[in-house]
Amino acid sequence: MDIKIRIASPLQVKTPCLVVGLYEKSFSEPQQQELDQKLGGLLRQARRNGEFSGKSGEQILFQPAGHLPAQRILLIGLGAKREGSLERLRSAAGTAMQQVVKKKYGQATFALPLCTVKQCDGAALVQATAEGVILAGYRYDRFLSEKLKEHYKLPRSVTLLTGKAYDRMACEAALENTRKTCQAVMFARDLVNTPGNVKAPVFLAEQAQAAAKASALECTILGHQELFDAGCGALLGVAQGSVREPQLIILEYKGGRPNGSPVVLVGKGVVFDAGGISLKPADKMDEMKMDMAGGAAVIGTLYAAAQLKLPVNLVGIIPAVENLPSGTAYRPGDILTSLSGQTIEVLNTDAEGRLILADALTYAKRFQPQLVIDLATLTGACIIALGHHATAILGNDQPLVDALLRAGEESGERLWQLPLWDDYDQQIKSHVADVKNTGGRPAGTITAAAFLKKFAGDFRWAHLDIAGTAWHDSDQPYIPKGGTGVGVRLLISFLQNLVTKSV
Repeated sequence: MDIKIRIASPLQVKTPCLVVGLYEKSFSEPQQQELDQKLGGLLRQARRNGEFSGKSGEQILFQPAGHLPAQRILLIGLGAKREGSLERLRSAAGTAMQQVVKKKYGQATFALPLCTVKQCDGAALVQATAEGVILAGYRYDRFLSEKLKEHYKLPRSVTLLTGKAYDRMACEAALENTRKTCQAVMFARDLVNTPGNVKAPVFLAEQAQAAAKASALECTILGHQELFDAGCGALLGVAQGSVREPQLIILEYKGGRPNGSPVVLVGKGVVFDAGGISLKPADKMDEMKMDMAGGAAVIGTLYAAAQLKLPVNLVGIIPAVENLPSGTAYRPGDILTSLSGQTIEVLNTDAEGRLILADALTYAKRFQPQLVIDLATLTGACIIALGHHATAILGNDQPLVDALLRAGEESGERLWQLPLWDDYDQQIKSHVADVKNTGGRPAGTITAAAFLKKFAGDFRWAHLDIAGTAWHDSDQPYIPKGGTGVGVRLLISFLQNLVTKSV
């Protein structure tokens, strides 16, 4: 699908489908009045009849019958203008794109970048619209027959209309950067959606190597013997229930100053999580192929950063394992010795993500990072607390947390901070080891982070629990059902801010 920018008045563009965004109660603006006139009063009539008021997510399709060059006008509601945001624009573009694909239009023109959003320039409007268009067009079709694939076709081209007052070069650059970032998001989605029978830890390592080969990344893989020699007892404890050997994936991007301290990103990579001996319920266990979404986000972010040539040094660390019950699986009551030397009492083998992250966070210390961010589908408690609308964030450095919160608002991948007071450490105290791997049901998301804090105490660190945002059970405006690729756009926004601001 080709996407291009054009400077033109929307009512003068010849296209099979013209997408126009309208704010609620903004029908008196000159452009809306002209549109209504060309439509013979249909817009005003739709408003009177309650068919379209401009509320966020509303849509209505008109056929101008030769009164406009466009064959069809698809109106998308943006909600109240005072609440206008890039996320509203992104969602509107995604909603419109779904209709364009459903109706099988070969081409569409989006006038959405002409909608004003407070304190946003043309480049930002183009970026948000392009993100909605590209990401809404994603489908995971690797295992569909060619006949079924034919039922879903993207338009050949999409045109984004901009105004003459916009900086054309900035808009073009924004579009190109958006393409690269969205490509990385869709790569991460593919990894999450890949079924467990294909997605062994070594598969994830191979995909990381492929991403490295396609960009300016260095990739190092540690196998079972190397992990044993290093002393990664927590990671190996989780992995021992599966015949598929664990991998520690290390990606490096050197875009910053030579020998400059890197930002280290750590992503949980449990390629399938049955819960081990503490077996999960059968209901929705099939979705546990997504338990490596944190690892996918890290691979995607490193790939995007390299494609965008961000002037920053990055390291990505992904501990990849499979958590299964078997005769060799680790047991509740076992005590594991982590890479840090701290011992861990295992009370629940389904609290495995924090174990592999413990060794990965310790491994990160050898890179002397300026800061560390980990992403993990870590706790069901996070879904209970925040649902599927926000990622939980906790950390030991408030400026870092604040910078990530800001990036979440900018990218639409919103975060919500939970406390990490020392009080919660009491819940993970063990009588037979240095720490236990679960503090029970109360404050489950927080006690999981408190556990990780014991292995990240030497550096500035933030933890993102993406359990509720990594997977959707139904289509959203620009996120089809399945893996969301959450984290990539968030981290790219954070890194871009890091380059221009002190964090």
